[in-house]
Amino acid sequence: MTGSLVSPATRRRVRDLATPIARGLGRLGLTPNALTVIGFAGTCVAAGAAALQWWLAAGVLVLVFGIFDLFDGTLARATGKASRLGAFLDSTFDRAGEALVFLGIAAGLLASQVAGGALLSAAAMGAAFMVSYTRAKSESLGFTPASGMAEVGLAPREVRLVILAIGLLAAGLLPGTPVVCVSAPCPQPLGPGGLALLGALGLITLLATATTIQRILHVRSRAGEG
Repeated sequence: MTGSLVSPATRRRVRDLATPIARGLGRLGLTPNALTVIGFAGTCVAAGAAALQWWLAAGVLVLVFGIFDLFDGTLARATGKASRLGAFLDSTFDRAGEALVFLGIAAGLLASQVAGGALLSAAAMGAAFMVSYTRAKSESLGFTPASGMAEVGLAPREVRLVILAIGLLAAGLLPGTPVVCVSAPCPQPLGPGGLALLGALGLITLLATATTIQRILHVRSRAGEG
């Protein structure tokens, strides 16, 4: 199975919905590259919120700026300003932002003294990066045209973002009993929502690993070797 959980038809509908918003941002004087940088800055704030154990804020920011990430590429295509530099910056800042969010979650879980939480966040980050790497390498070697690899595998970036946002929102909405400390740092225990966050990280790890395997098999079939 090589199909994504996000169908090509769904991608087209989302792009159609994003186009008028992206054009509106363009009329405000924002360029596609500026939107890329703004999105990255928002993701950095989300990472900081997670590190401070502000799980609800982190979840909202991850979701908002995950959606915001649609607008730079959409604006570039709508205005004929798509460029290789813009595509490079978009991909690079996406990876950097994703890494920072997982590192922020790891720091927050360490502060919450959740056994194995930081390790699970690191595993999710590593698995997610393998998904991106297989796409980039496949496209650079000509096995898949343009963004064709985005439709291969269960969990492309948008699926992972939704899962992560749900886990963070659950951790924020279902907190543990607050602990009053007389000195910093002050670890705040995770409540029932914490299990949802850990489950989200575990699910991302599993789905991203499966996606990497699917993409390897896809490239192998296109290569006609082995």
